[in-house]
Amino acid sequence: MSTAQQALGVARAAGVLVQLDGDDLVLEASAAPPADVLDLLSRHKFSIVTLLRPNRDSWLAEDWHAFFHERAGIAEYDGGLPRTEAEAHAFECCVIEWLNRNPAPSPAGRCKWCGRSESCDAVVLPFGTEPGTHAWLHAGCWAAWHQARRAEAVAVLAQVGIGYTATQVFERFRSEG
Repeated sequence: MSTAQQALGVARAAGVLVQLDGDDLVLEASAAPPADVLDLLSRHKFSIVTLLRPNRDSWLAEDWHAFFHERAGIAEYDGGLPRTEAEAHAFECCVIEWLNRNPAPSPAGRCKWCGRSESCDAVVLPFGTEPGTHAWLHAGCWAAWHQARRAEAVAVLAQVGIGYTATQVFERFRSEG
């Protein structure tokens, strides 16, 4: 059971119904939820949002596995990378593909990350490549927003059985000598 599932179970046991509204969690309860439940939901928000969100792209787990193995094979056989590096490269390709297939658009004029409006001192810029998929952010908010989006992609890929962390890469390189 994932941590997101555990957090939702704890919330249910405390009488808190957790629903999704865009990228926000909406809580319904007959009384104020305990602080530890709110903290748990807050700490695991991105995984919970991912778990509750309907699959926006049409790929199944098998599609992600095929994409991963295809990219690893290309990197290993055509690119000449050792298998460990090829798999790390393939994982990064999966993260990028997920981000491209699951844009997080927002309305212009307000930063998607911090929620503040555009001002003379803080311009809100569009990030994204396709019309209608831009996330509007302050330049200074981009790094934190992108890190959170990447974590969301990693969490979704882990749910379909594709996971590769920097620690795994390091451990495999170390064991290979």
